Amino acid sequence: MDFLLSFMEFRDEQKGFSHTNTIDYTSERMIALSLFASIGQVIITSVVSIVVLFCMCKWIGQRQISQMSMFDYINSITIGSIAAELATDLEHWWLPLTATLVYGTTVVLINFLCRKSLPVRSFINGRPLILLEKDTLHEQNLKKSGFDLNEFLTQCRISGYFDLQQIDTALLETSGHISFLPKSNARPLTPSDMEIPVQQDSMPVPVILDGTVLEVNLKHLGREMRWLTKELHNQGIKQPSEVLLAMCSPDGTLVVYAKDK
Repeated sequence: MDFLLSFMEFRDEQKGFSHTNTIDYTSERMIALSLFASIGQVIITSVVSIVVLFCMCKWIGQRQISQMSMFDYINSITIGSIAAELATDLEHWWLPLTATLVYGTTVVLINFLCRKSLPVRSFINGRPLILLEKDTLHEQNLKKSGFDLNEFLTQCRISGYFDLQQIDTALLETSGHISFLPKSNARPLTPSDMEIPVQQDSMPVPVILDGTVLEVNLKHLGREMRWLTKELHNQGIKQPSEVLLAMCSPDGTLVVYAKDK
């Protein structure tokens, strides 16, 4: 009798242990599924964020940082920050998406108004400042621009002017870039100064990029594939796939850069 009672207690303990294991396994499985679901949602929202940023860049316009005004630069940083939040805010992802669209629309609208209205453009982007004119440094404009003399002299040297006497006018553009007008006796000599007639140069056009023939550019130059093949053979190249870069001038001069063998 005692042996039977002991066996029954052992069986109940085993059943309880098995039930506990089943609960733990189910709980771990639910946690794993929840984790993978969260990772999947982050991947989806990240892709959406990248697509939104790409569309915003196309919509706002392609300008380099050096061409941006301070207002555009700050807005770009803000849009990027909100887009990053869009990728990680899994519960309320539509809120940062809405904010991104609002900021992007505002930037496009302000850029449109700046193109159409000179007062709005002056208010948003500011006006160019004359820093140096006729051997006179404008101290107030230097202070207003935030440039100190060392930074100004550095920009002069970067532009190739080590002597301020060579500069007629230094103008701070709204983008933050300084434009220099050299004095007439300090600027480089040109053929027109010597009254020498020259022929206007034309820009060479790439016709092969990384082994791929750009047929549109070739057609724009009035050339055919047969001509290109002949020119390549004349330079010891059998096929376009052996070419890294080929540039062609409107006069038919072909410059070829072959791939490493």
